[in-house]
Amino acid sequence: MATTPSPVAPHKPLSEAPRDIAAIALQERAHTLPYWNSNVAFQLGCALRTRLLTFDKPVVIDISTVSEPGHGLFRTTTHSGTTLDNDYWVARKRRAVVRFGCSSWQLHNKFGGDEEAFGKKMGLGMEASNYAIHGGGVPIYVKGCDVMVAVVVVSGLKQWDDHQVIIEELEGVCKALEQGK
Repeated sequence: MATTPSPVAPHKPLSEAPRDIAAIALQERAHTLPYWNSNVAFQLGCALRTRLLTFDKPVVIDISTVSEPGHGLFRTTTHSGTTLDNDYWVARKRRAVVRFGCSSWQLHNKFGGDEEAFGKKMGLGMEASNYAIHGGGVPIYVKGCDVMVAVVVVSGLKQWDDHQVIIEELEGVCKALEQGK
């Protein structure tokens, strides 16, 4: 039995990701969700996948809790061609977000992309390679909670686009939830 491919939404270009640390920090908190559960994680994951299907590059999307190990709430790819290397990037970006409490893009810009300087400043020693300060890991916040509750990671685009697509789709899900959708 043949299957027909699902229709893909028209491509919507991403806005440019900010490079100013204060602007990135504001972005991270701007779309604080009214509540969080596995259904919201699924809604956000599907929104990301739908948006990313319009890009030619294969991407991994991962949403998990901040526990260690993270409890997986959503995980998928967009196209054939992702590799095990994407999974290593996901894990390293996620660890950076969980440990340092901000997006991996914020860390990238704070340290000018210099992972060696980052490792030294943070006293990571031999563990520095466990963290990636490349865009694409974003914390999830919920109203009434001071700490992040989950992490969303995208791996496969340019690092600033990995970051920005999460921010843009998080904004849409936040608005939908606030409107009761």
